[in-house]
Amino acid sequence: QLLRRCRVRLVGDLQVAPLWDALLNRELFTPDMIEDIQRAGSGSRRDQARQLITDLETRGRRALPLFISCLEDTGQDTLALFLQTSWQATKKDPEAIVRPLDLEPVVVGPTGRKPEKLNPSHPAPGNLSPVVLGPAQLRAEDLGPEAPRPAGIGSGGLSDVRAPEMLKRNARLAYVLSADPCGHCVIINNVNFCPASGLGARTGSNLDCVKMQRRFSQLHFQVEVRCDLTAEKMVQALVELARQDHHALDCCVVVILSHGCQASHLQFPGAVYGTDGCPVSVERIVNIFSGTSCPSLGGKPKLFFIQACGGEQKDVGFEVALSSPDDEAPGSSPESDAVPFQAGPRPGDQTDALSSLPTPSDILVSYSTFPGFVSWRDTSRGSWYIETLDGVLERWARSEDLQYLLLRVANAVSEKGIYKQIPGCFNFLRKKLFFKTE
Repeated sequence: QLLRRCRVRLVGDLQVAPLWDALLNRELFTPDMIEDIQRAGSGSRRDQARQLITDLETRGRRALPLFISCLEDTGQDTLALFLQTSWQATKKDPEAIVRPLDLEPVVVGPTGRKPEKLNPSHPAPGNLSPVVLGPAQLRAEDLGPEAPRPAGIGSGGLSDVRAPEMLKRNARLAYVLSADPCGHCVIINNVNFCPASGLGARTGSNLDCVKMQRRFSQLHFQVEVRCDLTAEKMVQALVELARQDHHALDCCVVVILSHGCQASHLQFPGAVYGTDGCPVSVERIVNIFSGTSCPSLGGKPKLFFIQACGGEQKDVGFEVALSSPDDEAPGSSPESDAVPFQAGPRPGDQTDALSSLPTPSDILVSYSTFPGFVSWRDTSRGSWYIETLDGVLERWARSEDLQYLLLRVANAVSEKGIYKQIPGCFNFLRKKLFFKTE
């Protein structure tokens, strides 16, 4: 939140060239991550600075103090002091920084929490990025004449308005999820792979499947589970879903639990394996639901949640204390959903693929890991990503936008265990999305 508030000054003043060695020495980023930052945009200092600040948000709770130390080591004392002072101020006054989704004067959280008042003097900036994204800023004039206005901005006051209710009344700002059922949700759960594929059984994936089936049923979706599908049958199941009539529905969800690998890409990372060992790229999956292939979902959110590896790298990150004694069950056995890269005609397991969309809008793809890295799954509890996603949706789906929910997931998952599995989110949603939970 502090990085987002200070983004304009950081992008304007940050000297990135002296920082690379310091960032590597403190293990804030891997060499591959540094290279990706250096290639961001046109490769200019501003583009590199902007990408560095964006990626820094995914590096855990210790990233900010370590980054301040890097600034001090490279002689950027003015910026270091600026961040340190701002950081200390927020500790004394938590409302000095507004959460990215605190866009209304009163936010009602889960049952039992007190409403949190918005400080309108600190608007939240909007910044689209190819990782987990923050929302766009909501201005008073965007509320429209039919929506209540915050006290002091328009005529009249506002004392008890929930964010989802306010935004849903204005179709320009939020997707309207009023249908019941809200939409279709298909879960593809690949556990057992044929011996010739060289892929092991994904023990624990059935737990992930049960969690997602229960969660999206509670979110008013019609849920269908398909187990152990070959690549061809995966595509066939998704084509059948896209060919259904979605005119009376408001949303569509696809959850894929499988092994993963790399494929050639343009925008969205990822490819997932069928049980026959053949990969299906996320590009192909997403394009099945494009505006031309599935017109009845035009203008409606299409959400993809993928629990699969994005590559072979293991991000050891920096050691932190477990958030709770239950984070790692006694006798648990973490496994990854990666397979070794194999040269030859069969694609191996590398960084994720990227997709090309005929109409890149109303699409969100959420991955269980950052591109290029393995995705961890506990054989006795299921994957960290699905477990955390389920918990966050249970607690916060009533009051927070999907993008902010996924930022919560990324922060929570990245702090589990020794390995830092950081979910990524590639987003073309045009509006805010609040799930229907009542």
